[in-house]
Amino acid sequence: MRMRNKPGAFARRAGAALAALCLALGPAVAARADDGDDKGAAPTEAGTSFRTATALDVGQRGTAHASTGDYLYWVYPGDAGRSATVRADVRLPAASARHGAQTWQVDVYDGLRRRQACRYGAQTRTVAAETTTVRLSCTLRTVRAWAEPWANDPLPGAYYVRLTVLDAPAQDMGLPVDAAVEVSTVDKGGAEAVGGKLAKPLLPAAAPQAPEPEDGWSSGRWNDRWWWTGGGAVLGALCGIGGYVLTRGRGRPRGLPPQV
Repeated sequence: MRMRNKPGAFARRAGAALAALCLALGPAVAARADDGDDKGAAPTEAGTSFRTATALDVGQRGTAHASTGDYLYWVYPGDAGRSATVRADVRLPAASARHGAQTWQVDVYDGLRRRQACRYGAQTRTVAAETTTVRLSCTLRTVRAWAEPWANDPLPGAYYVRLTVLDAPAQDMGLPVDAAVEVSTVDKGGAEAVGGKLAKPLLPAAAPQAPEPEDGWSSGRWNDRWWWTGGGAVLGALCGIGGYVLTRGRGRPRGLPPQV
């Protein structure tokens, strides 16, 4: 006589197997979750040269605790068709610990280490001894997908932000400061598009690569200029057909003799 397995025994065995599987997969799942959390963490320090610049994503706020007189460097990806605005905030020591005014400046360099001019913004600012905060900004020209060899146009690739004090009393050098930098970009669309494109973005091999844009480098991709061109061609064709229909007439009137 064959004995049937009781439902309770089967459930216990299934539960034990599921528990063992959870114990085996638990550490791996936790590790992946930790990696995902760390990936989006904002940097809390800055580099001290081009080679050690701290990578910064567009829209991400990077902070650093430094000393007056240090050169602070960050690097971000500048993509074609986008205009970037760099904002920097510096929190200075209390007025009682300082001995005079200070002048701070933020500069931006491209992947070839060419200094990029600001279209507008307070790139350099001098604050009095009693002022404890400095706010700087620099809006750059639109990055082009391609340029002539002789041109100085901004090209896709790594862009370096440098923040430092230009002038301060000697007694204030070395005092602690807190700095924060954020980069935002605006898509200028097909109005700034060009016909060519770079083979690769300008990312120096000797320095840490800038973080890549979320949807990849868009140099030479389709833009709204293509849509406007295609739409204009379709509209022109429709206007031509409509004009022909309106002007062609009704043909030969009925009832006329063949010789007329």
